[in-house]
Amino acid sequence: MRVTVKYFASLKQMAGKEEDHFNVDEGTTLEQLSVLIGQSVSQLGDMVREKKVLISLNYDVVPLDTVVKDGDEIALLPPFSGGI
Repeated sequence: MRVTVKYFASLKQMAGKEEDHFNVDEGTTLEQLSVLIGQSVSQLGDMVREKKVLISLNYDVVPLDTVVKDGDEIALLPPFSGGI
């Protein structure tokens, strides 16, 4: 199975790229995927596991125990601040 991880805003600069592609086994959770992300960009893997980034799976915000499927698109978004 293959999934795409997209990096946004400051995370894109940290990663030095807009996206990565990962081959994962069936039943892989986002938390397990964070290990692979960490092998690509170590600081990002830690940030995912420490819940310092917002994770979107196919445009829905989901928890780390969510299982990914072939072709899924995962977006990593930095924390947002601000208000009205």
